[in-house]
Amino acid sequence: MVLLAGGGFVLAMALAIALVGASANESETGAFDGSTRPAGIPVSDFALRDEHGKLVRSSAGRGDVTVVTFLYTTCRDTCPIVAQQIAGGLDRLGHDVPVLAISVDPTNDTPELARRFLRTRQLQNRMHFLLGSRAELEPVWDAYGIQPQGDGLEHSSYVVLLDRKGRQRISFPSDRLTPEGLAHDIRELEAEPS
Repeated sequence: MVLLAGGGFVLAMALAIALVGASANESETGAFDGSTRPAGIPVSDFALRDEHGKLVRSSAGRGDVTVVTFLYTTCRDTCPIVAQQIAGGLDRLGHDVPVLAISVDPTNDTPELARRFLRTRQLQNRMHFLLGSRAELEPVWDAYGIQPQGDGLEHSSYVVLLDRKGRQRISFPSDRLTPEGLAHDIRELEAEPS
């Protein structure tokens, strides 16, 4: 009987410690829907040309939460869905934030195809589709841990939120991305003190 009472006490204490730890972790990282990225990832500044040939610098989004994703223009399944989820997230948010789609197929992605991709998904003027050579794109892929599209290899499909200082903070694998979750996490990052 004493053993059972002692076991119940230990179980109750373990549960209390777990609950305190969970709430401390939640207040430390916020109540994000996406996964928090490891702290200490260095800010990765880059400059690439968009679908109109305009040079877009990642640092131009400083002061705003920025959405970064990795797509290719001829994708028929995952990329269009990711683009639609981002558009839905911006609609739910009620205002636009900078959105950068970075090519993972430099051999086949062209400015014309990027413009068509954005037009078809009604994202022109809401998303920059950044293009470049493999040599220009590789450092960006590496900074975000992205596997590009390749022969027999499907690219990594993530949406990453940068905070107002340009740090990678939240990521969503494409299969966990929802408009509601994206809008929620952008709001959480926007609410953080500068």
